[in-house]
Amino acid sequence: MTARPQAGIWSIGPSVYLPSLLFGIGQGAIAPVIPLSARDLGGSVATAGLMVALLGVGRIVGDLPAGMLAVRLGERRAMLLALAIALAGLTGCLLAPSVLVLAAAVVLIGISSSVFGLARHAYVTEVIPFELRGRALSTLGGMQRTGLFVGPFLGAAAMNWLGLGGAYWVHVVVSVAAAIVLVVVPEPAPAGGASGRAALPRQPDGTARIIRRHVPVLRTLGVGALLVEAARASRLVAIPLWGEHIGLDPATVSLLFGVSGAVEMLIFYPAGYAMDRFGRRRIVVPSMLLLGLSLVLLPLTSGAGTYTAVALLMGFGNGLGSGIIMTIGSDLSPDASRATFLGAWRLFADVGNGVGPVLVSVVTATATLGAAIATAGAVAFVAAALMARWVPRHTV
Repeated sequence: MTARPQAGIWSIGPSVYLPSLLFGIGQGAIAPVIPLSARDLGGSVATAGLMVALLGVGRIVGDLPAGMLAVRLGERRAMLLALAIALAGLTGCLLAPSVLVLAAAVVLIGISSSVFGLARHAYVTEVIPFELRGRALSTLGGMQRTGLFVGPFLGAAAMNWLGLGGAYWVHVVVSVAAAIVLVVVPEPAPAGGASGRAALPRQPDGTARIIRRHVPVLRTLGVGALLVEAARASRLVAIPLWGEHIGLDPATVSLLFGVSGAVEMLIFYPAGYAMDRFGRRRIVVPSMLLLGLSLVLLPLTSGAGTYTAVALLMGFGNGLGSGIIMTIGSDLSPDASRATFLGAWRLFADVGNGVGPVLVSVVTATATLGAAIATAGAVAFVAAALMARWVPRHTV
């Protein structure tokens, strides 16, 4: 891998942020429709829930291969390959004659999400100077969140005209648009005076060697990242389930869930600025403490007012950490075989994303919903402690 000139944050807007926003819109459009497709094909409620989990399975399966693909093909070509995989999966969803075919197609979409996410993560790490990295990656995370927020509305509008398949067609259209952007828009010119770490011109190491070399990091900060993402994913289950538990109607719960997400979107850039200004540790620890506090407080709410206040606190705490796991992973990544390391790093985060909702389900089944949500809060507190212990005070 050869050294790559570095650029300013906004210079990569058309080549990275725009495709990321488009891909996020597509993911958001299909997320609520996948379980409905399973039901439409005759699947049970449990099977429909499994379809959503298979997106996460696809991401986990794709993480390590995604790192190798980014190294061998380059980040931009890897993103184009990811979009081609997504289109294959979407075609499968639209034409699926059975739940089994739908399941395979959903796994493909999950794999595409992993490859696309890893490639853009590695690319931003390479081209953005270290002193701007927090802002660049929090903006990248913010684009994804914005897309996930907007996508369901566009999917709903398309379904009014095209039925259940309309949401998948939204993803098809935005994926094609993202591919066109990647092909047409050139890579940004280097920013004047940009400084940062450049990749060493040496042969990249294999995945197994990279993992062995970085075991001390992966078994400490990697586990911390897993717990951070587990707590974050838990909130996606906790907010709607507790709203239903206290008797709020679905429309109200959906609205407040959206408001919480809007808070996250509003603060992603300030969060990135704070990461660059004050350091990663001083952001990730308060983020997890606030998220943990809100999860512990949520089971104590009994009406719309207190529920709204806690949901807003949860959105603020989670939004404060926008891009933090990507940023820490980038800081720790080696100059050579960077994408391969990031694939292993993202594997921990994606496992955490899958574990969080499962944890809530298991504790709810064995105890109560309130206990399950409080347990998720405890996970956030443990994550804060691990990050306080292991995140370097000064990253160079």
